[in-house]
Amino acid sequence: MDDHTELTITLPDGYRAYARLWSANPSRGSILFLHGIQSHAGWYERSAERLRDAGFTVLQPDRRGSGRNQADRGHAESSDQLIDDAFACADVLRQRTGHPKTHLLGISWGGKLITAMHTVDPARTASLTLITPGLFPVVGVSKPEMFRIGLSMLSAPHRLYDIPLNDPELFTSLPEQQRFLADDPLQLHQATAGFYLASRRMDKTCLKLAAAPQVPIHLMLAADERIIDNEKTQAFVRGLNWRTSAITTYQNSRHTLELDRDADAYLDDLRDWLLDPTGFISK
Repeated sequence: MDDHTELTITLPDGYRAYARLWSANPSRGSILFLHGIQSHAGWYERSAERLRDAGFTVLQPDRRGSGRNQADRGHAESSDQLIDDAFACADVLRQRTGHPKTHLLGISWGGKLITAMHTVDPARTASLTLITPGLFPVVGVSKPEMFRIGLSMLSAPHRLYDIPLNDPELFTSLPEQQRFLADDPLQLHQATAGFYLASRRMDKTCLKLAAAPQVPIHLMLAADERIIDNEKTQAFVRGLNWRTSAITTYQNSRHTLELDRDADAYLDDLRDWLLDPTGFISK
């Protein structure tokens, strides 16, 4: 069968967003797979295929203004808009599979978004998989740049600012994957003042996760991490004290686990975790 089907999803405000659907028939569950601030669905074909082959139906939308979505490049109006977009994608999965709850999987900035989703409407979550999530970044815009972004919100919310993650070595140690990232024409290199403010406001929503109902949660980290703070992220997840939780760290990888040396182990763990969260043992 075909690897995936390309879809256009109409978001709540009418924006038409590109997505990839990896269908399993029969489907044991549905997974909403959300990418990072710069990436898009095309970075994560191996994991989507692995999960489809395990019996899950996987939806990988490109966030508005990123990936194959050219309209309003790099922009979002608010954190609520981004969260509503993600729930609209979850609705597509529910309509296609009949599963009332969705496994939420978020990579990097996408990990922030799925955390906010569960905080806002936990009744729709089957599990949370946080892959090098952008909850506590160590790379970000400078304070002077953030001041300029704040000023732009008053008069020019669509003004673009560089995303400070343009070095492929931040994401992977493998030269061939670094070339893949450097040559990627769909990678997002700038975001608007509006998007930056929306992201900052989403941080406050994410910090309320401890008050949300428990679901199985897995935090997957890279030992050679250069973008997020592993120590703070682990402390945050451990502090939840949720019954079904796991933390797995990959010793030979940087931020984008799928594109580095531990990729096979990571992909096996991702599949095994989602197949049986209660029986999964962190290695």
